[in-house]
Amino acid sequence: FQAEDGIRDAQESRGLGDVYKRQSMFNLNNFLNKIKDKNPNEPEFLQAVTEFFSSIESFLLENPKYTTNKIPEIITEPERVISFRVTWIDDKGEIQVNKGYRVQFNSAIGPYKGGLRFHPTVNLSILKFLGFEQIFKNSLTGIPMGGAKGGSDFDPHGKSDAEVMRFCQSFMNELYRHIGEDTDIPAGDIGVGTREIGFLFGQYKKITNKFTGVLTGKGFNWGGSLLRPEATGYGLVYFVEEMLNRINDTISNKTVLISGSGNVAQYAAEKAINLGAKVLTMSDSSGTIYDKDGINLEKLEFIKELKNIKRGRIVEYTSKFKGEYLENQKPWNIKADIALPCATQNEITENDAQDLVKNDIKLVAEGSNMSCTIEAIKYLQKSNVLYSPGKASNAGGVAVSGLEMSQNSIRTQWSREEVDTKLKEIMKNIHNKCIEYGKESTGQIDYVKGANIAGFIKVADAIIDLGIV
Repeated sequence: FQAEDGIRDAQESRGLGDVYKRQSMFNLNNFLNKIKDKNPNEPEFLQAVTEFFSSIESFLLENPKYTTNKIPEIITEPERVISFRVTWIDDKGEIQVNKGYRVQFNSAIGPYKGGLRFHPTVNLSILKFLGFEQIFKNSLTGIPMGGAKGGSDFDPHGKSDAEVMRFCQSFMNELYRHIGEDTDIPAGDIGVGTREIGFLFGQYKKITNKFTGVLTGKGFNWGGSLLRPEATGYGLVYFVEEMLNRINDTISNKTVLISGSGNVAQYAAEKAINLGAKVLTMSDSSGTIYDKDGINLEKLEFIKELKNIKRGRIVEYTSKFKGEYLENQKPWNIKADIALPCATQNEITENDAQDLVKNDIKLVAEGSNMSCTIEAIKYLQKSNVLYSPGKASNAGGVAVSGLEMSQNSIRTQWSREEVDTKLKEIMKNIHNKCIEYGKESTGQIDYVKGANIAGFIKVADAIIDLGIV
């Protein structure tokens, strides 16, 4: 950033816009080096920042007000990072100690909003990357929500309900001081489903003596929204439909590869099947199932029971139904039309992208956050594969969380049809924003650029309006 404050006002008053623009030149490499120096040993966060600002570099050069107001520096620095100890007692009576976090990243357009992740891999870098992405994802929904993320290195798998309850209660004993319906509204994420949200909400209610919409993803009988469990997966497929509609195509009769077998994967598969697609794969950390005949709704119900109730491994699918089990393999080397990564970050590498292109993939839309590495994204785009980043295509989950907040505020509950209609409209609007800001001179759409610029403008303008705070 090369603007000199001492001459800026004089330049503007004389109308020397071009001079001002040159002196406000955004130097991407210098900026990224500064971020790297300030955030060492945080590879996921640095990857997210690099991907984001690389895609909007030309926009910043054309709009120097953002760099002269230091928006890139401001927006990459969390407003608050909270770290705390979580102590709890397991079923053997032994004391366990975990780390807890809440990264309150940006509240320029609304209260902090973002999930809680309980997984052994959770660390500050991952939560900062997720919180950073959440800023722009929330902005795209059109609902006034800021960006945040939190969680713990606690692993709920293999724990009894009583152990999970004791952990959640201890976690909330600290977190409650930092959240509220007008301050920060956490939700679920990996490892945090309705069970965990219930224990967290119950403890919050006991401590504060308030029944408020402080958490989303609640059970329907105690303040939740219909369609919230389905929202991310359904929204992903609605976004894919918009991508295909633009080129006069449809998901019907398309073959689909899905990774993961959790909430997002399950409901992406369900909606794709309902719209006439053939889902060929699902996976977990141990491997992939490949059913060339397609995973139908009956088979999907088996997977839901297996993963949600029995908490088993995906390999058990092949004991009941025909199909192959690809041990320790991802699904990206199978011929198909559409790929929906719904597992975790960086699950598609450049080599995986090459496999997808080799197998004639036409469209990749992220259901997980930052599913693709930067190199994979470049390869897919270079190969003319339609590609959507997670902040656009998986925004349905937080969109319905926002709708849950609205229902809590006015003490009502909307029907499934009402929520579904609103979700479809939100995903359509996000797609339209991607088209508006991502259309290239060739007529092609750069969904990364479109989503990032659209999400950035709203937040950046709000930061400027609010002053140096």
